[in-house]
Amino acid sequence: MDDWLKDSAEVEASWVTVDLAIFTIRSGQLMVLLIERGVEPFLGRPALPGGYVQKDETLREGALRELREEAGIDGTKLHLEQLGAYGDPRRDPRGRVVTIAYLALGPDLPAPVGGTDARRAYWAPVSQLEGEGTALAFDHAAILAEALEQVRSKLEYTAVATAFCGELLTLSELRTVYEVVWGQQLDPSNFRRKVLNTTGFVKSTREQRFPHTGRPAVLYRRGDAWLLNPPLLRGTGHTV
Repeated sequence: MDDWLKDSAEVEASWVTVDLAIFTIRSGQLMVLLIERGVEPFLGRPALPGGYVQKDETLREGALRELREEAGIDGTKLHLEQLGAYGDPRRDPRGRVVTIAYLALGPDLPAPVGGTDARRAYWAPVSQLEGEGTALAFDHAAILAEALEQVRSKLEYTAVATAFCGELLTLSELRTVYEVVWGQQLDPSNFRRKVLNTTGFVKSTREQRFPHTGRPAVLYRRGDAWLLNPPLLRGTGHTV
């Protein structure tokens, strides 16, 4: 037998899935979307939403479909990017399954609705899932940890924080995103100065929002820049 035929015969068939780490901020907490699995393996265990990619769709199309089917959320309105590929041969007891993980962000997303093979879908506080012993199905704890660090890192160098806000935002709302995702308090004056000194981060609408109490807040939109220069680096203290 030719060497290439022998090598080909020894290659086991693999399946491709997509999984999604979807973050939003609700009630001042960073939340991630989870489902309760309604089928084996890991029946009844919490997991990230996801599933098999169909033969006639792209990876991104598969991710959007799974998000719609398992949680009732329209992913086209989210910031969606590919996080990475996970292919440990023991990650799925059903066989050789390679998953492509996606990272998604959105502003105050609604309560999800479970469907297909998900018993239910719900928002879970990230603070309750971090660390060792998180009982997510498959290797989803590792995917979640890498997705969370990706978000925290991207807040330093890109304008991705605006994905957690609506079309119009205040600097206080933007600072809250950083504080919630990083888990540290930031000095309001320093934060305001750095944001406004970062070219293209936000642009003023010249409009104001009038709260029930306190001073009116200037409304901004996301600017034209994606990469922040200078970056807003995480610190060890209470300033940025």
